[in-house]
Amino acid sequence: MAKGVAHYKEDGTLYDGETHKMPDGTLHTGKEHSDSSVPLFHMEDLSEEAKEKAMKGKGKKKFNLKEMREKAAKKAMSKKKKSGSAY
Repeated sequence: MAKGVAHYKEDGTLYDGETHKMPDGTLHTGKEHSDSSVPLFHMEDLSEEAKEKAMKGKGKKKFNLKEMREKAAKKAMSKKKKSGSAY
């Protein structure tokens, strides 16, 4: 498993905690192995159903174009007010 690459549980849940490598080379959850440790996967190794769940999780922070423009305009206006510029 590559460092810096997203890891997922088998059901497609993104995992961002501590990990350990098993003797067979697989990556599991937790700093050390325990009864609650589970294997981790890369996106391409997930089932189609798990990939769909993982992709839904990635979309939570998406903005549409209108929202992005409104945010940029508000930011520009606040900078103008702070600088005292009329434009």
